[in-house]
Amino acid sequence: MATTSRRGTSGVGAMRAAYWISGSLTVVAAVAAAATFFVPGVLRGPAVMNGSARGTALVVLCVAVPVLALSMAIARRGSVRMLVTWLGVVGYLLYNAVLFLTATPFNSLFLLYTAMFTLATWAAAVVLHGTDVRAFAARFGARLPVRGLAAYLWVVAALNALVWLVRVVPALFSGEPPEFLAGTGLTTNPIYVQDLAFWVPLTIVAALWLWRRQAWGYLLAGVLLTMGVIESVGIAVDQAFGHAADPASSVASAAMVPVFAVLAVVELAALLVYHRHLDRRGS
Repeated sequence: MATTSRRGTSGVGAMRAAYWISGSLTVVAAVAAAATFFVPGVLRGPAVMNGSARGTALVVLCVAVPVLALSMAIARRGSVRMLVTWLGVVGYLLYNAVLFLTATPFNSLFLLYTAMFTLATWAAAVVLHGTDVRAFAARFGARLPVRGLAAYLWVVAALNALVWLVRVVPALFSGEPPEFLAGTGLTTNPIYVQDLAFWVPLTIVAALWLWRRQAWGYLLAGVLLTMGVIESVGIAVDQAFGHAADPASSVASAAMVPVFAVLAVVELAALLVYHRHLDRRGS
């Protein structure tokens, strides 16, 4: 199989497990997202946060879950492109499972959100374990613009960190509750925690590896670009739903919808450049 490691039975066994785990993730994520979006009263936070959560759930249900199922099915036939998509969607589900758990008050879907988080974590780990990363990197042509893609990832990481730090640093020296938490019902912001502690550093390191043409850089760059496309769509939708739920709130803004829609298109363009140089031949 093109998506499995050539390292023997351990790689093949890992990929078999990955299909089972990711299949379970597909079901759990679909049920959790459908319940979040359709069941009245399940969300107990402020209206704007409930609206944003419902927007995220809609993207999980209508975009992430179908793409994950499709990418797994095509990857099973030998597509390395779909391996990248598979991991990117799993990353998106992992990111948002954390938000369902920590950015919404405890509710009846807690165990579903927990299962979504657990399955996404293990799916990512097992797929990566079963992938021969060096063989994957060898599938790229020499004309892949590694420095251009690496620079783009660095810009995204820097802007992401800058936007959050501009808000966080002044709050460190204020005796008042942070302004960025007003109206959210949160005691801290799990988005800032995730991005600053994990995703921004991962993006910086992945871009460095890609710049140096190291194997892991090729794989992680594609995964992060895929995740970025879906996350940009998700933010555009959650901002629209959050604003519709409470137009007076500053937590969600309709003005951010076109901004993230454009960003999704830019991310998709970078992803298409990446896939264009990924050779289909071999196994």
